[in-house]
Amino acid sequence: MPRRYGFADEAETAGEADAEVASTFAPEPPFRPRRNLARWWTAAAIAFALLVAALIGAVAWFGLPDWLPVARPTFGPSQADLELSFPAERQDRRTLPNGTEYFGASGTVTNVGKEVRDLPPILIVLRDAKDRIVYTWDVNPPRPSLKPGESVTINEAVTDVPRSAKVAEIGWKPD
Repeated sequence: MPRRYGFADEAETAGEADAEVASTFAPEPPFRPRRNLARWWTAAAIAFALLVAALIGAVAWFGLPDWLPVARPTFGPSQADLELSFPAERQDRRTLPNGTEYFGASGTVTNVGKEVRDLPPILIVLRDAKDRIVYTWDVNPPRPSLKPGESVTINEAVTDVPRSAKVAEIGWKPD
């Protein structure tokens, strides 16, 4: 049988083509770059920090939402030089002839200081036997401020008070 001999250029080109196809180590497109997990975690940490900062800012600006079960003070802080006096014997609780529950509160606010003081609103809270708040209302003082040594009498009454109300607490309304 006769042997065939080809030209060197053709043989090399054919061999290279076969070598390219046959290589198991050749990369296949499209190439996928490696993921940098440190960059992903850093971005997640920055996003979380921004979210927490936004929440803290919202709570600082608007306050805690009412639905959040966090203990809040019922009354505001005591006012400098202003004394509340609502004796128990001047609080009136009764049932009217038509069956409506009535509660009346009477007392005084006195400025014991040496400067004119503004009068903030007063909060009256009624609680049941289990110490739960069952009724609240705000009382605006009849005058906006008191001079030194001056007093103002406050008389307030409400109807349709819950029958379960047993104890009345009176203090300054929180801001």
